[in-house]
Amino acid sequence: MNTQEIIITWATPVFFALIALELLVAKLRGRRVYHSSDAINSLGLGVISQIVAVFSKLLTLGIYAWCVQRFAIFALPANSVWVWVSALLFYDLCYYWLHRAGHEVNILWAAHVVHHQSEDYNLSTALRQTGSGVLLGWLFYLPMAIVGYPLEVFVVVALIDLLYQFWVHTELVGRLGWFDRVFCSPSNHRAHHAVNDRYLDRNYGGILIVWDRLFGTFVEEDDTDPPIYGTRSPLRSWNPLWANAEVYWATAKDAWHARRWRDKLLVWLKPPGWRPADVAERFPKPAFDIQRERFLPPLSRGLTIYGVVQFALLLGMAVQFLDLAKQVPATTLVGYAVFLVLSLSVLGALTEGRRIGVGLEFMRLLVTAAVPLLTGGWFGAPSLNTHLIAALIAIPVASAFVLGWLTVSTASHEASGAR
Repeated sequence: MNTQEIIITWATPVFFALIALELLVAKLRGRRVYHSSDAINSLGLGVISQIVAVFSKLLTLGIYAWCVQRFAIFALPANSVWVWVSALLFYDLCYYWLHRAGHEVNILWAAHVVHHQSEDYNLSTALRQTGSGVLLGWLFYLPMAIVGYPLEVFVVVALIDLLYQFWVHTELVGRLGWFDRVFCSPSNHRAHHAVNDRYLDRNYGGILIVWDRLFGTFVEEDDTDPPIYGTRSPLRSWNPLWANAEVYWATAKDAWHARRWRDKLLVWLKPPGWRPADVAERFPKPAFDIQRERFLPPLSRGLTIYGVVQFALLLGMAVQFLDLAKQVPATTLVGYAVFLVLSLSVLGALTEGRRIGVGLEFMRLLVTAAVPLLTGGWFGAPSLNTHLIAALIAIPVASAFVLGWLTVSTASHEASGAR
């Protein structure tokens, strides 16, 4: 197990412990900062980003290592304290410009938007990460390779910068005085996630907010204008695949409809929200309304609990997937990845309260039971003993019975309410 995997292994239970603590503190203060469907969607997107990382890590880190080997100006030692400190500062500066570009260039926003779609602001939002950021994000860190920071140094400081940002995603920590003037803090990052005019496209720093002060993008949270979260083009879905694809799809449609070839290119490079005049005229979009009703489809308590339990089971499978990443054939890994991503998408449809979500969930449970029944094993474990096979079949079968009972109960309740 490499350094990166060790850090992630230790950090994951800490994340969930802090989420539990945030829930407890919010309850004691009489505040509701979590909605179950939103949190499941955010955590599911985090799972998908980690699944994608398994396949993309070799590419991105391979490019970095190749650039260090071929183009490094200096041979910086990995055992020097100043190299590590300067690397962390340099990485944070590169992150600032990546983050800023992610808000100012539409094709980069198409990846970064995932992190901003939640209309809640809590620690689960921190884990809501893109699956497509790998496509272009690596370009912004190549200056570190050219200077000569070793790959192992780059990997660790990248994780430090990422892990630091987890705790700033909360409404329960107020102003922190001098700390807010130097570092990215909950107050500063709340402003960053807000769609209010005052806060839009500000506070990009990862660890240091000093970069924003230097480059003119800092704004202070104002108690008279509380942050409202989400995006100006709301997602209005719990489907993690659509969450990753929505801006790419909208931009591709605008590029297709644009009459001028120049506009077909500019729509990808201009800031988010920019549209060619002819496209905006023929295909108008509704104006942004900051007072819009938040997306929160009604879901019975029983289905809510069912969704949480099923997500917990999928989360356990995702942990197993990450553990198997270096041990199983690529075909098995791809198959397991597809199963997990589609399962999370089905769960999204179910928690939206859509009728088709129930049918898709029954199909998912059928497939989940069929794998051990027909193969005598599971992904990455081709041969299991009889007791484990029985358990793997019993769980989705029992889930199907529970889902059927909940569906009938909900339908009966709605029918009696209609009368």
